[in-house]
This record gives sequence, structure tokens and C-alpha cells, in this order.
Amino acid sequence: MSDRIRVLLVDDHQVVRRGLRTFLEVQDDIEVVGEAADGQAGVEEAQRLAPDVILLDVKMPGTDGIEALRRLRDAQSTARVLVVTSFTEQRTAVPALRAGAAGYLYKDVAPDALAGAIRSVHAGHVLLQPEVAAALLTEDNAAPGPGRTSGLTEREREVLGLIADGRSNREIARTLVLSEKTVKTHVSNILMKLDLADRTQAALWAVRHGLTG
Repeated sequence: MSDRIRVLLVDDHQVVRRGLRTFLEVQDDIEVVGEAADGQAGVEEAQRLAPDVILLDVKMPGTDGIEALRRLRDAQSTARVLVVTSFTEQRTAVPALRAGAAGYLYKDVAPDALAGAIRSVHAGHVLLQPEVAAALLTEDNAAPGPGRTSGLTEREREVLGLIADGRSNREIARTLVLSEKTVKTHVSNILMKLDLADRTQAALWAVRHGLTG
């Protein structure tokens, strides 16, 4: 099926990878296309296989998940990365999200919820455990100064809200009756004004500041 979500598993525990594969392969719309046992191998497999979604552990020998996220970002990977970890200290969640993760879940997540999470991040949404979202809300630097907030135009705030809803540039253009080129310009301006690296960080910013629909 060409419309299947192609998933790469990156975890240093073979039993975890095997369990994930066993469950995901019974999903009609998900296909496991590869596995890797550490972050560097995960980056290399992502470049070779071009998966839609990567399930990534944080704590691995050698190249860990945070560094793998940075390398994927530097390589301009288009894969959406869902961190799935047993490491529950929230201090790893924020660096992961800043490095480009589209979601952060714990390994005790219910199987059906994990499948739903894969579909959600593939659709462009940001997915967080409730306590991780709370940690983001209470970050010392979460709230920008007045200058950063007031620097967005009303149209840019509309675009940002739609980014947070998981809309693509094409969908945003259709919703706001704009050209895709104009939407791209707005997105670039939003990232520059808010000092953000990518759309995932923009979506997180919008969620934290109540700009979602």
C-alpha cells in the first residue's frame, strides 16, 4: 500500500524493537521499513530509507537520541520524529523537542495509543505526554518578552495557529486564501521573529501561548 506510514525504529534494545515491530506490522496503515540500534545508525538509515516517522529512544550508547535529532535536522530529514523512551525525567524532553522531535512519549504507552501517536505526528501534529506539556508551560524562558509577542502581525498569528493545528503550507494557503509563496514568507517571518528553528518549535510555541484553534 503506497499510502502506508513508513516507520523506522531506533532503539538499542533488540527486544524493544522486536516488540514494536510485531505490534506495528499488524496495523493496516503502518509499515516498519527498518531498524537501528544507536543514534548514528538511525541517522544513516533515515537517509537511506526516507521514512515518514522515526520512533527514537533517548538514552543509547554512542550517539544518543538528542544528538541524533540534531544530526537529522542538519541533514534536513523530512521524517517526523516521535521520541519513545523509558527515561521519564522531564529534563530530557525539552532538549529533544528543541532539537526537532515532534512528540515525546513513554514506553508504557498503550499499543493502540502509540499507533495513534504515529498517525498524529505523521499528520503534522505535536504530541506530548501531559507532564511533558506541563514542563514546557513552566519553563523559565517559555514566555517571550512583550516585544516578541507584539512583533507578530495578525496574519502571522493566524498562520501560526494553523501550523499548530498541523496544517501544511498548501492547506494554510487554501484556508486563508493566499498563495503558497506568501504562506512560506509568513512562516519564515514567524520563525525569525520568535527565534525558532522549525515548524515543530513554532507549533509548540503556539500551543503554549494559546494560539491554537
